[in-house]
Amino acid sequence: MITRRGFLRLIGGSLFSMVSLSAYAVGIEPMLLTHVKRYSLTPPNWPAGLRLRVVALADIHACRPWMTPERIASLAQQVNALQPDLIVLLGDYAAGTRLVTEWVDSSEWAPALSGLRAPLGVWAILGNHDWWEDLSAQRAGVGPTLARKAIESAGIPVLENDVVRLEKDGHGFWVAGLADQLALRPGKAWGCSRFKGLDDLEGTLAKVTDEAPVILLAHEPDIFPKVPSRVSLTLSGHTHGGQVRLFGFSPVVPSRFGNRFAYGHVVEENRNLIVSGGLGFSILPVRFGMRPEILSIELGSA
Repeated sequence: MITRRGFLRLIGGSLFSMVSLSAYAVGIEPMLLTHVKRYSLTPPNWPAGLRLRVVALADIHACRPWMTPERIASLAQQVNALQPDLIVLLGDYAAGTRLVTEWVDSSEWAPALSGLRAPLGVWAILGNHDWWEDLSAQRAGVGPTLARKAIESAGIPVLENDVVRLEKDGHGFWVAGLADQLALRPGKAWGCSRFKGLDDLEGTLAKVTDEAPVILLAHEPDIFPKVPSRVSLTLSGHTHGGQVRLFGFSPVVPSRFGNRFAYGHVVEENRNLIVSGGLGFSILPVRFGMRPEILSIELGSA
């Protein structure tokens, strides 16, 4: 039989473990363990001789104390140090949790991104929180959102159902950016009874005018089953890898497909998707087993 002293030691040890795990998940992993997640692949029909380094940031979710303008500016310096050919921003710059000590306005986080530099430019899309936190855009049902205006004021073009053709070493390729798939949320104040997306995959890809490869930026990965093989690579964020991930499984994933598109490199029917674990968090300020990450993708090198 366990003694009273042994029972108290057990309870004390359990409480200490819970406090330690909580401190790690709230204060250490989210703030101190950001890393570079690297991928190397050659998608089908990728042009021989086109080697491209794409660096991506997803789900910044600016707020204090976790994702301050100073930290965002530091992340921009880390990205530049990777010497990318192209930088893409995958949406959700606005805070995704109410558990903050102070809000960070777009007038603060957008200038922190202005230091990003790449020979082929910096290109952005928006995420659901960039729409949801803009009540005027929710009521109107259209943009431009405050987030878009702020990003463009920082000198970064935003692609919403639009494309741009770029070129490296004599090889052309396209970057296509979708508008958000959950842009308009339900609300009596603006007469919306369900989530409504503003994405137009077919219309966006119709703007591609040649056979050069396409890199698609889509904040939510749920669009992937509809993406044609014409697209060489789809890049997404949104899920944060579930924020808590154990043994390759996330208990909660904000996707109707669950863990199918929760995180990492997914190949289906010879089509490629990479889902970033992101940098910030939504709902609860917790990360465990899912370190904040910067994506560095080498295309045409494997």
